Amino acid sequence: MIYEVTHVTRYHYRATVPVTRNMLHLTPVDRPGQRVLATSLVVDPRPAERSEGVDFFGNRTTRITLRTPHAFLEIHAASTVSVVARDLPRPGSTPTWETIADLAATGFSLAPEDPVHYVFPSRSVPLVDEATTYAARSFPPGRRILDGAVELNRRIRSDFAYDPTATDVTTPVAKVFAGRRGVCQDFAHAMISGLRGLGLPARYVSGYLRTEPPPGRPRLAGADATHAWVEIWCGPAEGWIGLDPTNAIAAGDSHVVLAVGRDYADVSPVDGVIVYSGPQGLSVGVDVVEVDPARTNPRVLAPKRAE
Repeated sequence: MIYEVTHVTRYHYRATVPVTRNMLHLTPVDRPGQRVLATSLVVDPRPAERSEGVDFFGNRTTRITLRTPHAFLEIHAASTVSVVARDLPRPGSTPTWETIADLAATGFSLAPEDPVHYVFPSRSVPLVDEATTYAARSFPPGRRILDGAVELNRRIRSDFAYDPTATDVTTPVAKVFAGRRGVCQDFAHAMISGLRGLGLPARYVSGYLRTEPPPGRPRLAGADATHAWVEIWCGPAEGWIGLDPTNAIAAGDSHVVLAVGRDYADVSPVDGVIVYSGPQGLSVGVDVVEVDPARTNPRVLAPKRAE
């Protein structure tokens, strides 16, 4: 599958902001099963300083600093990405979850892909007793790691209600479990907390999910949104496998990976500080559009200046 992804973030300030400094995770990265064919990231007003880089986890980053007084900030990211879904192993063919926990605890590598980075509590995903107890129901002694993870993925979809009004980006995992409500970020954090409570490596994936309008209805511009799911380490042979607890499915060719980390705090699309104390408005528009794979010169949509 080939997708054109556009992600437009707009901030409007009631008063003039003299200085803004941000780090952006808005450019997808090449990885197994995903290839970035074209990409563009335009910031308006033009930053005084801008640098591109790669963080510890291998995600592409852009650091920007604005020193000219401004009343708005618009960030327009556009990418054309090819995605090929991997064939999942039979869940029963993967190692037992106890084996995975032992391997993760005794690893000797500190490479970004090593599972040791994703076993311990992180800033947004502490170990929560309720999450561990909940996850443990899917991992009785001797159960295969992927078999248990797929069941846990399905249980979260069944037991938790999707409710955008119930949480925000700062909602603790314990509160998500108490209310059993939230959005994709919350479900991913809840699943990760439960897995790590059992000593199992799990990481957070930020990205996009292709959506389809109802039959007979036109596709609305800006109707898509960012998405989040989980990757669980299933041993040296199978590596990291993506599971989407919001939809109770495996991550496939409808999922476009933007960045991976220990939790949302590692991969926030826009993170930083501004010298400003007044109210601000934020709007985000995302489009994920399937394109003809026969196209030889994929385009990146041209950005428009904020009004």
